[in-house]
Amino acid sequence: MGKGNLISAIETARTRWLLQAPLPRSYSDYVGRKIFRFLLTVQGLGAFALITLGVIVTKLRTARSVTTPLVVHELSRSGLRLLPMFLFMSAALGLVVIGQAVSWLTRVNANSFLGTIMVLVVVRELGPLFTALLVLSRSGTANVIELGTARALGEVEALEAMGIDPVHYLVMPRVIGMALGVFSLTVYFILGALLSGYLWAFLQNVPLRPGEYFEQLARALSGLDFAILAIKSFLFGGVIAIITCYHGLAQPLSLGEVPAATIRAVAQSIIACVLVDTIFIFTYLLA
Repeated sequence: MGKGNLISAIETARTRWLLQAPLPRSYSDYVGRKIFRFLLTVQGLGAFALITLGVIVTKLRTARSVTTPLVVHELSRSGLRLLPMFLFMSAALGLVVIGQAVSWLTRVNANSFLGTIMVLVVVRELGPLFTALLVLSRSGTANVIELGTARALGEVEALEAMGIDPVHYLVMPRVIGMALGVFSLTVYFILGALLSGYLWAFLQNVPLRPGEYFEQLARALSGLDFAILAIKSFLFGGVIAIITCYHGLAQPLSLGEVPAATIRAVAQSIIACVLVDTIFIFTYLLA
């Protein structure tokens, strides 16, 4: 056996040993800790969500003079104040979708499908999901920081000492306000994207009249689209609010742990929104 063949045989044997050898104890411990933490997080989020829903059902009309202004404040922060940014982003999304669609559909003389593409891409998928992620980046992170700071400074314990339910006072208004805010912004975002989509198509000299474009939209839309759009938007807002409030309020934090809790909340909110969206995709496929 030559020297080259000997080296090749040694490398092959070493590679085969590495593939067949059991994982080192440190790797298995790492994976086990990650799985255990994931299960604990799911359990904690599930319990916190059930507690929050229970408070909303049983105490929705309790102390309305106190909670209603808090809901309006959260609705303003998660809705009205973000409207200018969302209108700009909806125009940009219409440009991206129509700009790409026109260039490809023109090659096959199929510009009559522009309205259908806008419904499939914007109304069903990108509109609600993009809105939820933008609200998460602005209002969701603020929830973690505010509640985490309040928990670290002992304000939550002070509320409990005065007999005030922190979930009723701090969490419920945020969940309701953010759910309404995400739904409202989703409607404005989709309308802005549909209108800007036709504007960009007009600027590219697409032979499509406004009546034909909106007729395509009407044919592509169905009652199921409106129902799922509303349910999905409310779920996105509620899920983001519950996860961000959980990481800010439900865990004992110090001020130094607030940034890490914010990162965890953002990552888990994105994963949860994608999972919810996946469920609705299967709903469309089965409908």
